Amino acid sequence: MLPYIAEFLGTMMLIILGDGVVANVTLNKSGMKGAGSIQITLAWGLAVMVPAFIFGAASGASFNPALTIALAVDGSFDWAMVPGYIIAQFAGAFVGAVIVYLMFKDQFDATDDPGTKLGVFSTGPSVPNMPRNIFCEAVATFVLVFAIKGMAQVGGLNGAQGNFLVFGIITSIGMSLGGLTGYALNPARDIGPRIAHAVLPIKGKGSSNWGYAPVPVVGPIIGGIVAVLLYQAIPW
Repeated sequence: MLPYIAEFLGTMMLIILGDGVVANVTLNKSGMKGAGSIQITLAWGLAVMVPAFIFGAASGASFNPALTIALAVDGSFDWAMVPGYIIAQFAGAFVGAVIVYLMFKDQFDATDDPGTKLGVFSTGPSVPNMPRNIFCEAVATFVLVFAIKGMAQVGGLNGAQGNFLVFGIITSIGMSLGGLTGYALNPARDIGPRIAHAVLPIKGKGSSNWGYAPVPVVGPIIGGIVAVLLYQAIPW
């Protein structure tokens, strides 16, 4: 039971910190409005790192269905635990997004643009083109998962050092590729908050853009699986 609780709480914390920084930087009447993409990118890396320190020993700190599935494909994670992990991740992401809304409700009410409000919760493309958007998410997630697997090549690496490296990986991906699709990298990170956006009574929220929803699901899963298969094929 502990691993599932850890995945739920870790993903919830990830979304509180990750969606929280977007709200903090983009919504009207926030004290940090306008801080920009650098703060968002660094904070998303930290949003992954902080719960990883707390819950890494309990669950492996996946917090990401694409990573969980990829690790099961290469045999380093038990397939029997995959459904429970994915449910916990989506549930944690949903609850985290609800908490962000409750904290920033006044700022949501003061913001008129529906796209800005949706952007707090979920990702979207700078140029809508579903095949290319899926490809971009697949490549970005490939880099994430391949780099995580590649940490095994670093001699003497302990868990704390590994968590700092994951922060660096997430930040690097965001700064290099984030402007294309918002670098979801993680189906739960996008769909859980998108569901929250759809059901919460957000003033003037507009569409939840479900037509884009396949991108942050299909792309990361493809990218993660390709990453572990290629990693296994290399004669290290």
